[in-house]
Amino acid sequence: MKTEIQHIVDTHCHVISQDQAQFPIADSIGGKQSDWSRERPVNVDGMQKEMLNAGISKSVLVQASTCYGHDSSYVAHSVKTSPNCFIGVCSVDFLDPKAIEHLEHWLKLGVTGVRVFIAGHTAADDNKRLDDPKAFPLWDWISEKQIPICVQLRSNGLPSVANLLTHFPKAVVLLDHFARPELSDGFPFAQAQSLFDLARFKGLHFKYTTHNVRDSLLGKSTQAEFIQKAVQVFGASRIAWGSNFPACNRTLAEQLQEGIEATAELSLSDREWIFSKTAHQLYPSLNNIAGL
Repeated sequence: MKTEIQHIVDTHCHVISQDQAQFPIADSIGGKQSDWSRERPVNVDGMQKEMLNAGISKSVLVQASTCYGHDSSYVAHSVKTSPNCFIGVCSVDFLDPKAIEHLEHWLKLGVTGVRVFIAGHTAADDNKRLDDPKAFPLWDWISEKQIPICVQLRSNGLPSVANLLTHFPKAVVLLDHFARPELSDGFPFAQAQSLFDLARFKGLHFKYTTHNVRDSLLGKSTQAEFIQKAVQVFGASRIAWGSNFPACNRTLAEQLQEGIEATAELSLSDREWIFSKTAHQLYPSLNNIAGL
């Protein structure tokens, strides 16, 4: 794939092992394994092949929460076996009194960030709030260590993001899929105003994924208008592209092409931030690996 952007990073992809004896599928969040992880799993070797075909240099392997729950063994294994192109994001139950202990365990095994999964396509837990005071010791510990926190929730959970960042302004938070805002009303995207209102929190960053690329084609929305609005409000240095492969269908190369086409009207500088520089800024360990 030809592009003028160098050192492309995929900040949001998932790996699923074929060896279920060593890496059993169990304790999936929501109690149901995601259809995508059962129907089109991609292991670490397959991910590297997809990256080479797409022209992606490095990837952030995000824990497949609706397949492995909080057992991040395969992410840690993948990073260990392929440290030249992968860094990893584990998952913890943020309300578990031993959450810090669990996170320390995964960090020692080589992961770089942590994921909190509250709501997605397969599962949602409306009884959990990101800003539950029981999790404050964990957020304080993570914030002091500047560990990036990937948060997956829907737009109705954005007030909890604001409350978290009010209490912990040093926290580095990456909002998965922009929290899947409603975009069908088109520019200026009034239905997504609760998302844009979060611009004041400088520690908040956003993953621009295939979900957003496709959602921004619905109704009166256009892809160019949404990403231009997002860059205008947040700045490109707070936005990082991620495929969500293989959870989103089509090949990794096709998903990257979708993202490149959707951002074609942005400046080269903005696209360099979105497809590479923001990721390297959020995850400094990316600067220490060679890439494919």
